[in-house]
Amino acid sequence: MTTSLYWHTEGQGSDLILIHGWGMNSAVWQNILPALTPHYRVHCVDLPGYGFSQPSDAFSLEEMAHCLLNNSPQESIWAGWSLGGMVATQAALIAPERVKGLVTIASSPRFSAEHGWRGIKPEVLQAFTKQLAGDFKTTVERFLALQAMGSPTARQDIKWLKQSVLSHPWPQPEALEAGLGILANADLRPHLHDISMPWLRMYGRLDGLVPVKVAQELDVLAPQSQRQIFANASHAPFISDPAHFTQELLAFCGQCLPSCQNKVTK
Repeated sequence: MTTSLYWHTEGQGSDLILIHGWGMNSAVWQNILPALTPHYRVHCVDLPGYGFSQPSDAFSLEEMAHCLLNNSPQESIWAGWSLGGMVATQAALIAPERVKGLVTIASSPRFSAEHGWRGIKPEVLQAFTKQLAGDFKTTVERFLALQAMGSPTARQDIKWLKQSVLSHPWPQPEALEAGLGILANADLRPHLHDISMPWLRMYGRLDGLVPVKVAQELDVLAPQSQRQIFANASHAPFISDPAHFTQELLAFCGQCLPSCQNKVTK
């Protein structure tokens, strides 16, 4: 089944939106849904051109955020992983009245490294962009390996991510190319002071794509936010440390939506 924008929704309660990262799809969240759905109605989306979602011309960061806002519940907690964290942050900047809480997972307001800022080396992103034209499936698989680099459960993490990607249709090459462009060029740092809702930043200490020292930089750029570092996780803490991850996510959601606090902390 292919729809304009594919959502997988289950659970009950207030709304929680989960947004996947580059090259992935909404199936990456399957292992943590059983811990979340007793407390929240969880909406897992395939970004435009990914999985079951149709390709679209919503290729810029702002356009993707608008696309999700136009097709999502009016008031939700938004949680995004990696590139999805950028999309969630952009949505929070566009429509703060719609975002009750913001969670960014192994994400950065600027992914590309530059002088004085840690991140992915620009030449690495350029290489991925060139490789897409030749064999985008191999390029995605190589990126999957980077997701788990440094994790003590790297082999299992990569296996899970591959299973997730293969459970949905492959992403469209145009969407992948546009996503790499966002990772290479987008910079939300000047706007972080405008984020007014509760914001939790989650990191893996062993992450090779978003160095944990970025967390320290964000402590200065976004002092209104909270941070959580998972000691034994790399770029996918919800896969390598799911129990600890869901515990922290539920605790934060309970702060954003006090009416759910009793259910969450029991």
